[in-house]
This record gives sequence, structure tokens and C-alpha cells, in this order.
Amino acid sequence: MYITVLVPAHNEESTISQTIESLLAQTRKPDQIVIIANGCTDKTVAEAGRYPVTIMDLPRLEHRKSEAMNLGWDLYGRNADLVISMDADTVLVPTAVEDWEKESQKRLFGGSTSKFTIQQPGLWCRLQKSEYAYNIQQGLNDGWTSVLAGAGSAFSGFALREIASRDDREGPWSYESAVEDHELTYRLREAGFRTYVSPTVRAFTDGMKNMRSLWGQRMKWQAGTLQDLLRFGLNRLTVKAWREQIVNLMGPVIRMLWVFVISLALYLDTLTIVWWGLLVPLLFIAVNLKNAVRIPFKDKWDIILAITILPTEFLAIIRGGWILASWGEILRKKITHKHRDLWAAQYKAEGKQNV
Repeated sequence: MYITVLVPAHNEESTISQTIESLLAQTRKPDQIVIIANGCTDKTVAEAGRYPVTIMDLPRLEHRKSEAMNLGWDLYGRNADLVISMDADTVLVPTAVEDWEKESQKRLFGGSTSKFTIQQPGLWCRLQKSEYAYNIQQGLNDGWTSVLAGAGSAFSGFALREIASRDDREGPWSYESAVEDHELTYRLREAGFRTYVSPTVRAFTDGMKNMRSLWGQRMKWQAGTLQDLLRFGLNRLTVKAWREQIVNLMGPVIRMLWVFVISLALYLDTLTIVWWGLLVPLLFIAVNLKNAVRIPFKDKWDIILAITILPTEFLAIIRGGWILASWGEILRKKITHKHRDLWAAQYKAEGKQNV
């Protein structure tokens, strides 16, 4: 089996080395590692050049990551049996490629995504680590996933060639979607391939370090996913995603209603403490704690965050904010017919140069 790894990178000089080193340390070495530098203005290319890898030093690309992946796939991955996609700030466990090679032998294998873990300290990264752990567990429980995250996933070469043969794209990755990983996974499932969370492959990745960068990232994810879902419509492959959209909207509404009722009772001086009135916060604490004990590489602070409830509830409210803002973005685009560059917005939020 021939295995190619594609690593798109934009100004990742501080992390590209550890990503490459994790690939070179694999128990099953990839046959080719391709670093796709997309409009880098820092020392990403120079750092990658210190290792035995293939480097594509590209100028600014109109379609950014999707175009970078298609160019790398066309030149180096088109004939591969297994194509691994990695972000330039991702580190794989040493057995990842070996495990993915074994998984790819399964019937109708389309792709397998990593169990992502954030190890950075800080409140925002801990909250994201908990969120990732919950989503990964859900995917493992379901036995399938709707997103093969490009930050660390393996794809069947045969399946990618089938998707690339469609008339609506120049390669496996679409230019019509702001969340190309979600769109590609949908097309794989639509074609009858299996997509799931790997039970053994773990990847360590960076989280967003503050609310501004997290908001930019999640706005792109959420608005892009909504755009995809509206284009795909309601069908057997999207019904769960549409249900999750409704649940995600209901969560903040329920929380705000609970706060409103308590505030109104205080204002009217009619607040009475009864045992069943504590059921809502106790239920939230129980759910948070259940998720916290499942977090890999957890420590006491992860448990404390779950018990104190306020940080996780604040994130839930913020999540409701970017969900509502994403619907607003969809309506704005519908009315004005003007496209907003969600990639550029995320780069700006992260403090990166807009390329």
C-alpha cells in the first residue's frame, strides 16, 4: 500500500517541525510527506526544508486550503492507496499511520478521523478540550462521523478518486464550501463509503487561545456547515445534522429563559427556594462532570471547570451566539448576494495575515 501525507500550511513556522517529526517517527513510515505551503510569509518553508519531505511552495491561492489540497493531491496523491490529511499544527501518535493502514482494509472504507486532543493550558483551551472529547465520544458511540477533519484524517485513495471524478469540482475538495472537510465527508457518505472516528488514532492539535479567535473559527465552521446543509437539503444523511442545529439553538434559549425567570422572581420579590428549582443547574453539572471524566489527559482543573459550571455555561451561551450569528450571515448573503470570505475572517481573528 502506498501512503501519501498532505500537510497544507499557512505561516506555521512555530509548529511545522513537530508535525513533520511526528510523521517521521511513525511505526509505519509514510511513503511520501508533502508540505503544501500556501502563501507563507514566514519561515515555514525553511523549517520544513530541514527534513526529508516534498515541499510545494505556492503563492496566494484563491481557494486557500481546498485548492492547496487539490494541487497536492493531483501531483502526489492521485495514485496513492491511502491519503492522510494533516494540519501543520497537528501531532500524531507513533502508531497512527500503521493503524490507519489496517483500518483502510475494511469494507467500504471511505475515511477515518483522529481522536483530537488539546493539551494547551488556559481556560479557553480547556473548554475546547472538553468539547472535543464530547464530540469524539458521540462519534464513537454512533459508529460514524459527518466530518473527517482535515486536521488529522485518512482517506481511501479509491474513494477520493471517485469523488474527484464529479463534474462539480477540480479535485476531491470542493471550492463551493467554506468547510471543505464537511462537504467531502458528505460526498463520501453519499457515494456509499463509510466515514468514522478511529478507535485508536489520537492526534494532538492546538486550540484557539482566546474568545476572538474561537469566535472566528466557529463562525466559519457553523456558517459553512449551514451553507452546506441548505445546499444538500433534508435527507437521510443530513437529518441528524439538522436536528443538532435545532438542539444547539434550544440550549441557549432554555438557559436564558431559566435566568429570566429567576431574575423576574427576584425583581418581584417572589423568589422561593424549592428543591426542584435546583434540578436544572444540577442536571447541567452532572452532564458536564460525566463528560469531564472522559476527557483524555485530564487533570483536576478539568474536573473543577465541570463542577463550577459557570465557565462551561458561558461557552454554551457564546455557542448560541455564533449559531445565531451564522444564521444572520446566511440571511445577509441571501439578501445582498454578497459573499463574505469566512477564511479571511478567521485569519484576522487569529492575528494571521490575510492571504
